[in-house]
Amino acid sequence: MAPRTRRSLAVAGALLAGALAAGLTLTTVPALAASQSVAAVPTPPKNLKAANITETTVDLSWSASTSSVGLAAYDIYHDGQLTKSVDGKTLKATVTGLTQNTTYGFYINARDTKGGVSQASNTVQVTTKKSSDNTPPSAPTGLKVSGTTANSISLTWTKSTDNVGVTGYTVVEGSSQVGLSTTTSFTVQGLAPNSSHTYTVTARDAAGNVSKASSPVTGKTSGGGGGSGTTPGQVTKIADDKDVPWGLVTLPDGSILFNERDTHNLVHLDPKTGTKTTAGTVPGVSGTNGEGGLLGLEISPTFSSDNWIYIYFTTSSDNRIARFKYTNGKLDTSSQQVLLKGILRNQFHNGGRLRFGPDGKLYAGVGDGEGPNNAQDLNSLNGKILRLNPDGSVPSDNPFPGKYVWSYGHRNVEGLAFDSQGRLWEAELGNSVMDELNLIQKGGNYGWPSCEGTSGSGCGNSKFIKPVQTWPVANASPSGLAIVHDVLFMAALRGERLYRMQITGDTTTKPVAYFNGTYGRLRTVEPAPDGGLWLTNSSGDKDSTPNNSNDAIFHVQLN
Repeated sequence: MAPRTRRSLAVAGALLAGALAAGLTLTTVPALAASQSVAAVPTPPKNLKAANITETTVDLSWSASTSSVGLAAYDIYHDGQLTKSVDGKTLKATVTGLTQNTTYGFYINARDTKGGVSQASNTVQVTTKKSSDNTPPSAPTGLKVSGTTANSISLTWTKSTDNVGVTGYTVVEGSSQVGLSTTTSFTVQGLAPNSSHTYTVTARDAAGNVSKASSPVTGKTSGGGGGSGTTPGQVTKIADDKDVPWGLVTLPDGSILFNERDTHNLVHLDPKTGTKTTAGTVPGVSGTNGEGGLLGLEISPTFSSDNWIYIYFTTSSDNRIARFKYTNGKLDTSSQQVLLKGILRNQFHNGGRLRFGPDGKLYAGVGDGEGPNNAQDLNSLNGKILRLNPDGSVPSDNPFPGKYVWSYGHRNVEGLAFDSQGRLWEAELGNSVMDELNLIQKGGNYGWPSCEGTSGSGCGNSKFIKPVQTWPVANASPSGLAIVHDVLFMAALRGERLYRMQITGDTTTKPVAYFNGTYGRLRTVEPAPDGGLWLTNSSGDKDSTPNNSNDAIFHVQLN
């Protein structure tokens, strides 16, 4: 087995040029042979600075990148979202359309004339100014219980007033937020049967002013409930975690393994007791000051006999997939076999989800590496769903001979799941317009970057496969995806909710949201062995700082 190597960021830039062929076959040897030539990419822009911050705008400036082939553009991002591009000779820009009193993490990527994309500049945190409006809304009145079930309490209230306008309401139990609503009603879900709960509601306006709390109201759930269905019921916290739980699998004995993205630890969790034990630290993992790190996790279909676990992670030079032995509760780092290297990394858009299919092949969701054109390039591993044999070789029946590519035209794939017919479903984060749920076809082209959801000048192209469902990015930003009895469950980060959709033929029923704002940003959802779900949330996930989160692993009963 070839040893893992770490490269300096300068060498990483050369690797990231991305020109690794998607058809490169690897098992236990590095994907990039020493003799293979790769194109250089621009150096990262430096000295990014912010000035003249207003309620809705900011001026940015930076020092030039260098490129052996010439610079075409600088792409301005915040938090993984492309906001603006300027030509390669321009070293400043004004970003408009921001929200007042909001913090953004801005950074710049340089793009050369051949499409090569640099690593990110330094990140500048910008908090826009607060509005001059200091008048809070009136407190909501008339709060009452409008209905109960075994696992929910529904509330209604009379709307608040504001000198500018009310933008939403927060439902609170004790000192904890349990829900967000833009209307004058909300259903608190995930409750235990025969349990009493007391709530208040506050109103907020566009300036961030918050009203006084309403008068409290107490409701009690009914008896009953139970498992074996597909409707989310009682939610139970299994364990807290101070890092970002990302990949998660259930072992044959019913216990859990999960990855901590920023500590780079593999953790064993006993769901019966909540006891966590660090099984080992994955060597060579590197953060990106964004979404990179220790990401996807999957176990071999024959784990009981071979003890292989599969991990998708970021290094200082790339993203890669490796497998390790997990024996006697420990990660055996000496057993590491690197299956695939050379997947371009960047601050965001690293993808990372792994899923074995019923065909015994390993599927990997890969982001575009903040190089949108990678998604349409069949010689790039990025912006794709990849399909590997368990040993890392290319399956002979892949749609493009000698290549790992199963489907392409994807922006950032973080959700994969198979239905009872063996079909692959995918959840994909859009840029600023739409997120997608897709039914994946062998060799299919899903349109990015010409088409984002159903928006974009290229969406009329007949070769692009249309999404099954779309959402405004504020309502979704999907990460995990799970299927139980042909019902899809999709975890939403920015949307802070869990969507439920019944699969019907080649489409789904209308998505229904659960737990809106109750548990914060939702990262991963997986089937649990009792017919329910494992669910994780994801705070503190905009950087690579270990143990700066307040996250948890939950069990969701399905009724």
